[in-house]
Amino acid sequence: MKRVFALVVALALVAGFAFAAAEQEFPARDITTIVVWGAGGGTDTSVRVIMGEMANELGVPINVINVTGGSAGSVGMAEAYSRDADGYTLAGLSESNTTTGVMVADWDNTVDVWDWFLVGGSPDVVSVTPDLPYETIDDLVAAAQAAPGSIKAGAGGAGSIHHVNLLAFEQGSGADFDFIPYDGSAPSQNAAMTGEVQLVVTSVAEQAELIRAGRLRPLAVLVPDAFTISGQTIPSAFDTIPALAEVLPIQQAIGFAIRADAPEEVKAKIGEAFEAAMQSDTVQQFGEERFYVLSGAYGDEAKEIMQGLQSSLSWAVWEQGIGVDDPASLGIPRP
Repeated sequence: MKRVFALVVALALVAGFAFAAAEQEFPARDITTIVVWGAGGGTDTSVRVIMGEMANELGVPINVINVTGGSAGSVGMAEAYSRDADGYTLAGLSESNTTTGVMVADWDNTVDVWDWFLVGGSPDVVSVTPDLPYETIDDLVAAAQAAPGSIKAGAGGAGSIHHVNLLAFEQGSGADFDFIPYDGSAPSQNAAMTGEVQLVVTSVAEQAELIRAGRLRPLAVLVPDAFTISGQTIPSAFDTIPALAEVLPIQQAIGFAIRADAPEEVKAKIGEAFEAAMQSDTVQQFGEERFYVLSGAYGDEAKEIMQGLQSSLSWAVWEQGIGVDDPASLGIPRP
């Protein structure tokens, strides 16, 4: 009996040491990334590409799932944030999530509760259903001014960058559209192609294949410089609507985040894998083909970028009267 007892104790000690070692080594199992926007959109596509490369670096699978709904992606973000801060749950986010504190009554956090890893972004473009008579951005604005609210405009959910850009476009041009919110860029683009809405505001990267195929007609980008895609130059809306310079541009920042209170050694491992993934041929080719300006920022650099976007977008949402909490109450400074 003594020998049996000694053997059991020894086995327990060995198992305990092995368990402790496994607990210290990250990653020891699959990682889950919760994307807060719909499948097929810019955030979803970018996150799936970067996670595929990071899985190669980390040596474990990274499972990407979509949890959509709420204002500014609040449902998926709350789900990701509710998980343990151990690095085994990441959140696929974008700049649009910086408005969640202003848009959602029961989410009073700022971007500082996350550590951010930014893949990149692409400028927003105003496009219409191809069979409509609008050939230029001026045609569209004139029609919207002549019959306010008669033209349906699709974009991501309320508080998303695409929605905020649409609001800014209305403010700078004097146009008045009927905004129809969608769970992400892909559904809003599908709505434009089928005629459910007449125009859509999403990014060049998200519309690229549809523009090439002639399924959407781009009228103007919402940045100061024209943008060329497959030999087709899309003019800047600033060219004929100079007042836009007072409210735009607001740029994309797509990537993922980990809870800021995760262990430093875990965040370091994620950072190393992210750096390597950003330099991979797959990600570099993705950026080139999808018209992304790749970033690679993380740590303090990424947090500073997201804090700036939080100020710009949150105050824009609040001043348009669609927020529920004053940004000042959350400690968000005016831009």
